[in-house]
Amino acid sequence: MLNYIWAGLIVSSLLFAVGYDVRDMRLDRYRNGEPLPVELAFPEGYDSAARRVPVQVMINGDEYGRLYGTEARPQRRYFGYLSTSQEGAQVRFEAGSAFPEPLATIARISKSNEDELQGTLVTFTAPESLQSSPGSSASEALLVAPATVRFEPVRFVKITAISAAAIEFAQTAAEIALSLVGVMSLFLGMLKIGEASGVIFALVKLVRPILRPLFPEVPADHPALGMIALNITANVFGLGNAATPFGIKAMEELQKLNPSDDTATNPMVMLLAINTASIQLVPPVLLLALMGLQINQLIFPIIITTSLSLLVAIVAAKLYAKLPSVRASDPNRNPSGFASTP
Repeated sequence: MLNYIWAGLIVSSLLFAVGYDVRDMRLDRYRNGEPLPVELAFPEGYDSAARRVPVQVMINGDEYGRLYGTEARPQRRYFGYLSTSQEGAQVRFEAGSAFPEPLATIARISKSNEDELQGTLVTFTAPESLQSSPGSSASEALLVAPATVRFEPVRFVKITAISAAAIEFAQTAAEIALSLVGVMSLFLGMLKIGEASGVIFALVKLVRPILRPLFPEVPADHPALGMIALNITANVFGLGNAATPFGIKAMEELQKLNPSDDTATNPMVMLLAINTASIQLVPPVLLLALMGLQINQLIFPIIITTSLSLLVAIVAAKLYAKLPSVRASDPNRNPSGFASTP
């Protein structure tokens, strides 16, 4: 069912993106191909032979509003430079400049490798005849020339954003998975050592009085109780990376008691609920690394909220197990209705 939900969300997001992009193209929201009137000011003078000249780009708010059909207004003055090459003259705005929509989207889509919004000069009157004489003041040396700037065409904004987000999160998922390999190898190795040395079985006897009421279907001496105890302990002390392999191993042990391959038992549901809403006496390591000593202000709120969430999770799992439809599909109550893989 979860796969169908994800598939539906992906399809609906793509349909939404296509519809949004088609509407933008029909309305010509980004005025592709139409130049924006500006004025270029040269605080250090203008040299036609220079490949890079500092410039201040002045945008008239009324002209901007008429072109893009918006009430938003840009800043009066933007800093950047005029770049000249064989392909023509370009205006590049200083990286980090704040633009209103839709120029902000244009800047995000058509920025250069240096994160600078760039546009091609369509018309430009070079102010060579206005060169200031040596010794002029800064205000007298400011040369201003009218120009029009055409930005790169912008299309399929939403589709591009969804594709970029998919690639970014795929990379994040791979990084998380790779980072867990070492942690899981370490703690699963420690589990094997603890199991061979008898530490796991000793832990089972220690936590049996606490966990037995929550997991009555699990045999008293089953190693799953020890794995569950390790998972809860790791969560309590904020060791989320350590809790992951313990939780996986606990699920594997519980699956050995499950006569079905595709239906979770009540102990598996209870473990998932406890693991998700586990009480934490120590803040998570990642949060501690981010906040430092300021984490002291959150210790008691974390304990209170996680304690309440754990109580709610346990009660909810117990009540869920008593629903008639859930009782009818419980593999432990109806083992004959499920075929397990040999």
